[in-house]
Amino acid sequence: MTAKERFLKYVTFHTTSDENSSSCPSTEGQRTLLSFLKEELLAMGIAAEQDENGYVTARIPANAEGLPVLCFLAHVDTSPAVSGENVRPREVVYEGGDIPLGNGVTLSEKDNPDLRELIGETLIVTDGNTLLGADDKAGVAEIVTAAERMVNDPSFRHGEIAIAFTPDEEIGRGTDLFDVEKFAADFGYTVDGGKLGEIEYENFNAAAATIEVKGYSIHPGGAKNRMKNAVDLFCEFHDLLPEADRPVHTENYEGFYMADELSADVEKATCKYIIRDHDGENFRRRKEFFLSCADFLNGKYGEGTFTATVKDSYYNMASVIRENFHLVENARKAMKDCGIEPITVPIRGGTDGARLSFLGLPCPNLSTGGYNFHSRTEFIPAGAPDRMTEVILKIVSLYAERQ
Repeated sequence: MTAKERFLKYVTFHTTSDENSSSCPSTEGQRTLLSFLKEELLAMGIAAEQDENGYVTARIPANAEGLPVLCFLAHVDTSPAVSGENVRPREVVYEGGDIPLGNGVTLSEKDNPDLRELIGETLIVTDGNTLLGADDKAGVAEIVTAAERMVNDPSFRHGEIAIAFTPDEEIGRGTDLFDVEKFAADFGYTVDGGKLGEIEYENFNAAAATIEVKGYSIHPGGAKNRMKNAVDLFCEFHDLLPEADRPVHTENYEGFYMADELSADVEKATCKYIIRDHDGENFRRRKEFFLSCADFLNGKYGEGTFTATVKDSYYNMASVIRENFHLVENARKAMKDCGIEPITVPIRGGTDGARLSFLGLPCPNLSTGGYNFHSRTEFIPAGAPDRMTEVILKIVSLYAERQ
């Protein structure tokens, strides 16, 4: 089976994660796909197991001695930002211009200049009602297909290969219950990036922040100098955060504050934020500024009116990967050998690999070939999954050649 065929099968599984769930996986659909993957690997003759938290791990024994244990990882959940239920992918030959997807949604050339490089190619798109799921079911399909190729070709030399499929990456819990010590890999790659050729080893430092505003409600007819409208007070807090430091105005290495989820009435307002910055010192300053805004407004409206909390989520893996830069070098060479131009870009987000790198398992991130993740306009060139399968196999070969 090709990686493309596998991808089209995997996207039919409803695996949206749920940050309001306390279980792991956070949704049963993820467990269903993870169980399917375990059985698929077992049917190939690959030793695979699934733990009580849904994580699937597998190993392909080495057929060459003296090589490191190399791993490949991908996550099965899709973002809760857009529906991932009843995904109906379709293939279109792109001839230029806009692509009407359905449901009033259009994949426009103006908003997606990369389309101009894909004229003449077949694209897998959505029907406008859901996301597609290339993030990260394309990565899953590419890893499974590479694994099948390895076990079916006795002449293909490789060290021990470890594989992992994880739940709940999209809600920041992908490695919370992952047993890195038991997994026992030396280093490897997450396959969770975008455009074909991308290699990512720098990511945001990330924090989750919350502001809670306590108001005082009274009839508006008698509210003068008495009412404290939590909606208005929250707006005042939000306006203290620099408008230029929002995702819509930033790119590349520029950090930001983002209001992510808001509930508010006169008596109470609660907003969840995410705080991001590649630079560690700037990251520290951003967190301190967020807290200081609450302190400033408490001085104006009374202690306890604003309660701010900040919790770190993950850190920039660049410092770890630079000590294991052979991972980036071999990925670049593998891309070139497969006729793909490597593109080293900073991740404006995070991956499971960022957290794993700080747990002792260095894991830069490889492209899947997809575009517009977390969106109804998500798409992937139909040939990309199988081209990335070749890249994975080439990386494995390059480590075997180092012997």
